[in-house]
Amino acid sequence: MNDLIEALTIMKEYIPEGCNLDYPTHCEHDILTVAIDPSNIPKDVLQRLDELGFFPDDELDVMSSFRFGSC
Repeated sequence: MNDLIEALTIMKEYIPEGCNLDYPTHCEHDILTVAIDPSNIPKDVLQRLDELGFFPDDELDVMSSFRFGSC
């Protein structure tokens, strides 16, 4: 659980100012997605998110995880 909390805390820093994310996550087909555009996240931070189980989904412009997506 600590990895998930750390990853979400990191991603929270990259929410664009003024953006209201009432529903920032979505889980479907064993994939947890977080509505954060990976193009706004520096490469070293993306590396850490990868270590925590998240990867950029360039097709949807979100961060995704198979590790935390299974219900």
